Amino acid sequence: MAIEQKDVLEWVNKYAGVITENRQYLIDLDSAIGDADHGENMNRGFQAVVKKMPEVADKDIGSVLKMVGMTLLSTVGGAGGPLYGTLFMQMGTKSAGKMTLDLKDWCDMLDAALIGVVARGKAVLGDKTMVDALTPALNTLKDAAQNGKTIAEALAESAAAAEKGMKDTIPLVARKGRASYLGERSAGHQDPGATSSYFLLKAAAEIWK
Repeated sequence: MAIEQKDVLEWVNKYAGVITENRQYLIDLDSAIGDADHGENMNRGFQAVVKKMPEVADKDIGSVLKMVGMTLLSTVGGAGGPLYGTLFMQMGTKSAGKMTLDLKDWCDMLDAALIGVVARGKAVLGDKTMVDALTPALNTLKDAAQNGKTIAEALAESAAAAEKGMKDTIPLVARKGRASYLGERSAGHQDPGATSSYFLLKAAAEIWK
């Protein structure tokens, strides 16, 4: 089984819907430890992405994802724009010219995305950011690929690892971003960026199962 270009289009559209559905939830999470704008900013960005999707309907996967990244960079405020913009741009660079993806391609794309996010945000595992969801997701994905799992199995395991990473941010004290200003008071709250990152990988697992 391969992930086709039309599957990637469906994934982006599904994620946009998930963000809309969870807009208030993300706002509420961010209200506790941030600027309360993550849900609104992400929703604005992905609504802009959806409007541009017809322009890349027949383009290669790399072009689709680069469009997503550029649109997010120009429309999403706060930290989310640069971080998610970088994530999609890096994925787009790794998938340039491709109309289908195999599991190795997806591993390489997520690897590049995480490297880009870390370089942009200067966060590491344990800082209470989206990196805490993306890192275990990537590690689990690589393990699944090495163990001969199918794309569907690997994506499901990766999404489950992202969910655990997201929940593991709850007791952490934030060391990056707006939440870090709260110090010890940031503990006890789930990180909104880790949450939206989990939604991204969960959407992929559901679409490509």
